[in-house]
Amino acid sequence: MALDAAGTPALWQQGWYRHARRLDSPNFGQRPQAAQIDLIVIHSISLPPGQYGGAKVQQLFTNELDWQAHPYFESIRGLQVSAHFFIERTGALWQFVSCQHRAWHAGVSSYRGRSNCNDDSIGIELEGLEGSHFEPGQYESLRSLCAALLQAYPIEHLAGHEHVAPGRKLDPGAGFDWLQLRNALGLPASCFPPAPMGP
Repeated sequence: MALDAAGTPALWQQGWYRHARRLDSPNFGQRPQAAQIDLIVIHSISLPPGQYGGAKVQQLFTNELDWQAHPYFESIRGLQVSAHFFIERTGALWQFVSCQHRAWHAGVSSYRGRSNCNDDSIGIELEGLEGSHFEPGQYESLRSLCAALLQAYPIEHLAGHEHVAPGRKLDPGAGFDWLQLRNALGLPASCFPPAPMGP
């Protein structure tokens, strides 16, 4: 285990966050050589939609989801996706892909004048339904994670999936409290989308 200068376990080791439960996804790739990791993309997900708990999201990100376990799964059969992080309703934090690598979360996307947001972003999935509210424990885990990412990477922007893929995606939606996150991190408004910032 890597140690920092004080002899305590390092917060990051090869892009893996010490406070997240690690579950490796096969769905990742190399980032372009010149990529600057300066964007955090926030998503929401629940499987089936609106149902929380269980391990269906983890199974999806590791290509182990039983497509026949629920009628909805037939509509996403064969999907190969991942995110760097997933935060359950309880606030429990999972990591599937090293931040040094490219996770498959944003899809066709564009933001701050650049396309292919997967190349230079970190994807965080919140367990929830687009447009609905999120739990206090999720905001606390998200705040801590984003603060650690801000220390480790040259993050300049935070946006939702809806902002990087407008018209195609709607998450995390109106229930996500951008202002709370902005205040918790102490960042200027220029780091966030120009959309309304209330839940």
